[in-house]
Amino acid sequence: MNFSGISHKTLFGRLLRWPLRIVPPETVVPILQGRAKGHKWIVGAGVHGYWLGSYEYPKRLLFERLIKNDDIVFDIGAHTGFYTLLASALCGPGGAVVAFEPVPRNLGFLKSHIRINRLTNVRVIEAAVSDTDDNALFSDGGNTSVGHLSESGNLSVRTVKIDSLVASGEIPVPTHMKIDVEGGEYRVLVGSKSVLAQHHPTIFLATHGREPHTLCCEFLRALSYSLAAVSGKALDRTDEILAYAE
Repeated sequence: MNFSGISHKTLFGRLLRWPLRIVPPETVVPILQGRAKGHKWIVGAGVHGYWLGSYEYPKRLLFERLIKNDDIVFDIGAHTGFYTLLASALCGPGGAVVAFEPVPRNLGFLKSHIRINRLTNVRVIEAAVSDTDDNALFSDGGNTSVGHLSESGNLSVRTVKIDSLVASGEIPVPTHMKIDVEGGEYRVLVGSKSVLAQHHPTIFLATHGREPHTLCCEFLRALSYSLAAVSGKALDRTDEILAYAE
């Protein structure tokens, strides 16, 4: 059931959410739906939709349909690990997940979720993915889920290019990439150009703003990707894209 799709503006939506307010943030609960069902989740790690299994419901269903045993998944902008846990369950012990996250608070929850679920197929890289191998300023945005690289940022973070990491053998070639980096998505793609051109991993891409959306679509089409909206909307009216090679 898509709990998150029930508007909080309706009476039913408000009644549905009211009991959630009294759950202590340190509580560890099982994820209730989807292929990550039963995995342990710390309530205070983010919105309740994570452990209710209804966060980004259409995207979660597509993730579950496309990722198979033995796949290699990059979770770029892993936050506290919802998609990391899901990808770990989907690709199984023969696959691998590489989770990229630069924010210390998020990393704490991400590593805790990996530990309490005893995941052995996940590696964490403490960095922001971009188009340079360097250091940069990062703004946490006052909300741990909307942090992004910014010249006026309050954190100094390491930045990495996917092309560099793959070329050096530090990480394997991905079969799938989930990218959600709050406006830095075009720079992620630029820093992954060789991997994308040679291997065409399937990409679950969140775009933030019309200009980044247009730039990303043009870039991916130039690399022979086909594009579709995750939600079924028109491509120019969505911010969730599936990019795939025919």
